[in-house]
Amino acid sequence: MEIIRAGEIMLTDPAHQRLPHEPAYGLGAAFIADRFCPLIEATIPITDCGFMHADAVYDVVSVSRGSFFRLEQHQARFARSCDAIRVRNPFGREEEAEILHKIVALAGLRDAYVWWTVTRGLPPLGRGDMIDADRFESRFYAFAAPFIFVADDEQRARGLDVIVSRERVRISPRAVDPRAKNFHWLDMQMALFEAGDRGAEWSVLPDEDGYLTEAAGANVFVVRDGTVLTPDAGCLEGITRESVFDLCAELGIPSKATRVRASELPDAQEVFLTTTAGSIMPVRSVDGELVGGRDGPGEISTALHNHYWERRWAGWDATPVRYDLAI
Repeated sequence: MEIIRAGEIMLTDPAHQRLPHEPAYGLGAAFIADRFCPLIEATIPITDCGFMHADAVYDVVSVSRGSFFRLEQHQARFARSCDAIRVRNPFGREEEAEILHKIVALAGLRDAYVWWTVTRGLPPLGRGDMIDADRFESRFYAFAAPFIFVADDEQRARGLDVIVSRERVRISPRAVDPRAKNFHWLDMQMALFEAGDRGAEWSVLPDEDGYLTEAAGANVFVVRDGTVLTPDAGCLEGITRESVFDLCAELGIPSKATRVRASELPDAQEVFLTTTAGSIMPVRSVDGELVGGRDGPGEISTALHNHYWERRWAGWDATPVRYDLAI
């Protein structure tokens, strides 16, 4: 079985053809606090605590063939993230959804990467106010841009080359809760640089006790004895991760979230990563060793990848974009 070349399909199939849009929105569209604008014109105040202190939560949802995938689940997770770090979303759930629909519609995108955030906002000016969460004015920002895979067709077809970081561990959940999708990326970014230094493409971070947490910006899965396993702690509860459990149930593949030691990764039958911007991404090698002694994606990884796109394009948990909002 071969990997579906989803990127090529998006470029060539008429079902993905971009709709007419104003030239200013060629690179995408944004919403900045209280107004819509072309993505290239989007700016934030330099004193926003999201910029100054990485004090914000965000989410990302994808659009393909003119429909959001699991928009309600993404919005629900975003609301939990806001609650977790005590920021107040200026918009209700329906208003938030309308903004996301409109930025996609303004850019005429049938396949889109849609990102949004609530930051702590501008800091209060009075002495002592920094200790009062209610004194901050949270701010909402969002943008939609043409969808680009973080791992392209060629990489997914041959499998990614991954390392387990030796230099970094994931930030402790007692310090920053990874279930609240947040801006604290320095541990993951440093691990990505380590991957480049070691001739790989991606990195997976352990915790201080040697258990797997997540890859840089992605969840990690291991296939062992025919069962699909993923860490149950220290990681974002990804929407694509959740989708893998659903796909496994449909395909009759056992799956569960559990503790997995990082040392088990090189000896797994298969390994794959998941993220909104990459879908299901098979792994070819870990620390320079072929996974399962195979030079390419495994059978389960391939089946899950292909079933994901087949189900999505058949309308799985789809919310059609309201393109009328661009008028």
